Amino acid sequence: MKMSVKLAAIALGAAVVGGGFVLAEGAVRPAEAAEMTVYKSDACGCCGGWVEHMRRSGYRVRVVPTDDLAPIKQQLNVPQSLWSCHTAVIDGKIVEGHVPATAVRAFLKTPGEARGVGVGGMPTGSPGMEAPGHAPEPYDVMSFGAGAPTRFMTFVGADPA
Repeated sequence: MKMSVKLAAIALGAAVVGGGFVLAEGAVRPAEAAEMTVYKSDACGCCGGWVEHMRRSGYRVRVVPTDDLAPIKQQLNVPQSLWSCHTAVIDGKIVEGHVPATAVRAFLKTPGEARGVGVGGMPTGSPGMEAPGHAPEPYDVMSFGAGAPTRFMTFVGADPA
């Protein structure tokens, strides 16, 4: 009898792990649909911070190290005004720069005609750009690919404004 209880517990655990992701806050939610591929320099600490932000938010992330991001950004038609220090691709959509996971999730749910979202530059307080002793600055996450880039969401740090 004890063996069947143990097997049931193992099966339940496998179902939870296979079908969901446990966040640091303790909530269980479905795992993301696909793996995110991030192109970044191994030497860039802020990019590593953003990757960890995405992982903590439930995304599976594969990092492709490169020191020449310009050809990748050009191939993906990322508007130069949005170029930042790393570029990611998930489910065929592009995520450029320090975009918070909240915005990535919202965009993937309703991308419309846009090909991607991006944050130009490296705003203080955005995921990966946290700076102790410095207040986070407001910044816009822009959608692009369906005409001129347009504001998708506004943030202060990693929080929607």
